[in-house]
Amino acid sequence: MKQKALPVILVVVMVAFLSTIFLVNANISFAASGKKKSPAVAKTSAVEQTEARIKQLQGALNITEAQTELWNNLTGVMRENAKDMDALTDTVAKEKAEGTKTINAVEHMKLHSQITEAHLAQLQKFIPPFEALYDSMSDEQRKTTDTIFSTGRFGKNKKK
Repeated sequence: MKQKALPVILVVVMVAFLSTIFLVNANISFAASGKKKSPAVAKTSAVEQTEARIKQLQGALNITEAQTELWNNLTGVMRENAKDMDALTDTVAKEKAEGTKTINAVEHMKLHSQITEAHLAQLQKFIPPFEALYDSMSDEQRKTTDTIFSTGRFGKNKKK
């Protein structure tokens, strides 16, 4: 039973993980206030966030030479997914900045639906190379991976 639940748990954890990487930051209370964001506040792109995540994972997982090809396949998918998400969100952000398009609540929900569908497609591309890498890992690497993907922690600030 425990072996059958692992893939389901892994998918749920991956959804949460990718959502934190790619999800558009929407602060409803800020939007409702009518205030504009300061131009000094820079948005971090999905590509930048993904590169940072890749560096964290690479340091934490201790990828071996034998796993390098699998790791490169996985990071390639992560980078491609990040570029796709940036393209999706940049188009909307550009239109809003230029004032060429304002969206109402229904259009906003449709945009979130489009982003969610993109996340699903990205997960479907992500899981096969992730599973291949995971299958190649030592018990210690798997334990570290399980901890990272279930808690978001990279070995720091562990609860005692």
